[in-house]
Amino acid sequence: MSTPENPQGTDPTTPSVPPYPGTPEGSPAPAQPPTYGQAPAYGQQPAPGAYAAQAPYGSAPSYGTPPPYGTPPAYGGAPYGAYAAPKTNTMAIVSLISSLVGVVLIPFIGSLVGVITGHMALSQIKRTGEQGRGLALAGTIVGYVGLGFILLLVLFFLSFLPLIIGSATTGTLS
Repeated sequence: MSTPENPQGTDPTTPSVPPYPGTPEGSPAPAQPPTYGQAPAYGQQPAPGAYAAQAPYGSAPSYGTPPPYGTPPAYGGAPYGAYAAPKTNTMAIVSLISSLVGVVLIPFIGSLVGVITGHMALSQIKRTGEQGRGLALAGTIVGYVGLGFILLLVLFFLSFLPLIIGSATTGTLS
């Protein structure tokens, strides 16, 4: 059995690799230039100007000129990707702030305002579906805690009131 001749001089068990189509000298000219939208045939070079010029790698694409500052978006809508954040109930914020003020600065009035506005905010949130239920609950709870401390202080004072009055008349504490 005779072995076929290998023109490339490589091992016959490995597949041959075709030469690069763009060899500088001796490369045949393309038979016909490719038409628009058609890739060149295998082994042919594309005709000069056959493809559109593209920006170099890493350069930013141009999207046109941006609108001047202060102009509203087209069609009166928000820009792409923007959305309105859910609205927080104002009474819930007032409830929490007034309850904290009631605990720290103005004991009875702040706590009472916090409890009342907290209940109003919970009612509004249930009806309108706004955000802020946690703030309203916190304001209501802190307001009730503040009112509870005030009630304990008043009861403590009233429990020692007879002792204070008795010691003022006799002059001694017993």
